[in-house]
Amino acid sequence: MFNKLDKAKQRYEFLTEEIAKPEVIANNNEWKKLVKEHSGLTPIVEKYDEWRKNEEALKDSLELADAESDEEMKELLHEEIKELKARRETLEEELKVLLLPVDPNDEKNVIIEIRAGAGGEEAALFAGEIRRMYYMYAEKMRWKVEEIDANENELGGVKEVSFKVIGNGAYSRFKFEGGVHRVQRVPETESQGRIHTSTVTVAVLPETTDVEIEINEKDLKVDTYRSSGAGGQHINKTESAIRITHIPTGIVVACQTQRSQIQNREYALEMLKSKLYDLYQTQADKEYADARKTQVGTGDRSERIRTYNFPQGRVTDHRINFTLYSIENFMNGDIGEMIEALRIADQTAKLQNSSDE
Repeated sequence: MFNKLDKAKQRYEFLTEEIAKPEVIANNNEWKKLVKEHSGLTPIVEKYDEWRKNEEALKDSLELADAESDEEMKELLHEEIKELKARRETLEEELKVLLLPVDPNDEKNVIIEIRAGAGGEEAALFAGEIRRMYYMYAEKMRWKVEEIDANENELGGVKEVSFKVIGNGAYSRFKFEGGVHRVQRVPETESQGRIHTSTVTVAVLPETTDVEIEINEKDLKVDTYRSSGAGGQHINKTESAIRITHIPTGIVVACQTQRSQIQNREYALEMLKSKLYDLYQTQADKEYADARKTQVGTGDRSERIRTYNFPQGRVTDHRINFTLYSIENFMNGDIGEMIEALRIADQTAKLQNSSDE
């Protein structure tokens, strides 16, 4: 660990000098790249400097304690040594966390897709509630939401919907939401009071504006259609909505929320790019993921990750066996505690994996 820390400090000092050079500042793209790397190393180097100061203080106290003859002063020094050793352990744990590989997507915007699964109308209603929950959480975080496409029904439910959350770190907060969400409750249409189980599938994709995904126009099948609202009522008399099929992979994306066909096409291509990136990244990481089960789950769409039990007023995440008994608040966007629990569990698993290696 300390070899890595020494290299990080050397790199940090090198970057500190580089970003101050006029010729580097003149090259805006290169300067931004170096500043970003420098910023990423700053918390590691600052924590390492704190550890080194603590080590110096511990060394001095140990030497003084060995040389001290006064018992009262010796006892005070031993108390100080005890505190410094405890601080050393804390700092070393914090340094281990800071040295964990950073997900390069964490700072990005996020694209979320929600689809009603098993359960018919009840599943569609719950999909709409999940959308609302995410919108409210994004609002609490002061992030902007842009809807890309929505297929709603007459009862106010959502068969499928996709939207983008724009905000620094949005992906890092939503990335654990991918998978199957199960709801257990008595539907309003149930006259016998029986509890029904329905499912909703959530997919989470980082926005990939800064990576090169080559898309050949010959591989695309583009369809246009009229934007429509719930119940098929047309809200746009022109065929401005766009549906794009990527023939080699079979991926289909659509956008109907923008004013023009050109804008909808841009949004659809942006979404296709993110989906292709997700597909290629998943394929590339599969072997690594199979060998090292370090994550609590960030995208397996077939995995049942969470149950929303309304009769019992609880929400349970099955990946970490974590339950909250405040389902009403949760559905109103208070999902931060769950997200933080997932983040800590993932971090702990990665720390365990790094120590095993």
